[in-house]
Amino acid sequence: MITDNRTVRLAGRDVAVIFPSRSDARLHTSAVIVTVHIIGIFALGFAVSVPQVAAAILTAGLIDLGMTFRSSGKLVWPASGILTGSGVALILRITGMEGRDYWKVSGWQWFALVAGISILTKYLIRYRGRHIFNPSNVGLVAAFLIIGARFIEPLDFWWAPIGFWMLTAYVVIIGGGITITRRLDLLTMAVTFWVFLAGGLGVLAASGHCMIATWAPSPVCGPRFWTTLVTSPEVMIFLFFMITDPKTIPSGRRARVVFAASLAMASTLLIAPQTLEYGAKVGLLGSLVIWSPLRGLFDRLVTDETADGRPGWDSARPDQPTSVGTFARGLAIGSGIVLLIVAIVLAGTPTRNGVEAGTPIAAVPVVIDPSQLPEVRVEPSATGVNVDMDAEFAADVAVMLAENLALESEALRIADGVLLGLADAGERLDEMQARLATAVATGERRVDVYRFDSLTLSVHEGEAQTSAGLLFEGRGSVDVVIYDTSGQEVSRSASPFDKSFVLRQVGGERWIIVEVDP
Repeated sequence: MITDNRTVRLAGRDVAVIFPSRSDARLHTSAVIVTVHIIGIFALGFAVSVPQVAAAILTAGLIDLGMTFRSSGKLVWPASGILTGSGVALILRITGMEGRDYWKVSGWQWFALVAGISILTKYLIRYRGRHIFNPSNVGLVAAFLIIGARFIEPLDFWWAPIGFWMLTAYVVIIGGGITITRRLDLLTMAVTFWVFLAGGLGVLAASGHCMIATWAPSPVCGPRFWTTLVTSPEVMIFLFFMITDPKTIPSGRRARVVFAASLAMASTLLIAPQTLEYGAKVGLLGSLVIWSPLRGLFDRLVTDETADGRPGWDSARPDQPTSVGTFARGLAIGSGIVLLIVAIVLAGTPTRNGVEAGTPIAAVPVVIDPSQLPEVRVEPSATGVNVDMDAEFAADVAVMLAENLALESEALRIADGVLLGLADAGERLDEMQARLATAVATGERRVDVYRFDSLTLSVHEGEAQTSAGLLFEGRGSVDVVIYDTSGQEVSRSASPFDKSFVLRQVGGERWIIVEVDP
């Protein structure tokens, strides 16, 4: 709702200035999202800055103001533009940006671009006088698919460990969402989506689904995958503030419920084949882009009431016995559920094959005495990932680090490239393979034997297409041993070292080295 407050003089004529009513739901929704922005940026470490958020809101707001003035000749408070811009800024992230960089300016152009395109869809993509898509939703999906993970990525499903500020964010999102959707008579629709999504994801999780996420050092699988998504703040924002846009959903109450239930199943099917969190998030958001143009179909097929007072989805005919109609509906529903379960399980097949790959711990042909390693100090920041980073876990992974370094040494000593594949991946594997090739070519095999005096464990944040890593800061001494082609030691020298070792769980149970920095 809007109210006429005053006029201003522009280009020799009076122009009405219209401000929002305090009862406007868009104003309340924007207030919720902006509050989440403030909590996220300053308390939860969101990887987004104030200038980036401002760029999205100002761009979408100004375009909305200009387009409305062009069509109505009035200066109307750009409620839709502000809501679209704040929504885009909440979901959009610049790849590789770290949290708590509050005033970073670079990257603002991506926020302005995506927010501007998003609000323009409201005016350029219309049918029978109504926009077809939720503006921020369709703009974000288009950006993620076209621009890609090299430059931008969506907000994470998991934000932070449960604490005061995380609980506050939940209260703001869920409390605000319930209040707003209840007043708009859309709460049933939102709850229906969540219930059906939880059911679909439950089937997917039970089938062994796994996902690689930047906030988790190990694959997110099974029950952990399910609990993460059904309690995800991003999912809550999606169901309370995206799918419930009154202009882009069916008009009837029952049609909205069926729309929400089927949308949840579409979301599950799009999430199922994704091995990376990036794809899962785009799948969730993309389901609404696919479903929004179908709202008219739901209104036609699912009406609130037929001419004789029966619910619009009741297919029983007046001349048909009730028991026959009930049996037919039950058979159809049961068959549909079975087919849907089968479809979800089949769609998730690619995610299970990849995670089952990898080398079991028992297959590593070296033995490390844990008592020879120092006690690992775990940085407080290491608790900011979705995994239990206790002393036992730290000690186990420290043993794997020592195993990997021993495997590297043995691979170089006997010129066996297969052993390198058990210890290394990524940049480290490339580096060690180059060293192995040099050793074979020259006949001089240089081997590093590490002895640790101290180990500190923290987290190495993942990028859009990788999981988080474990970062060991190690200090001690290293013996540089030179062997000849027969395996005889030629020389040995010792020196201190201070290096960072990044480990990642690429597949299976092993944590392997992906990067070493001096």
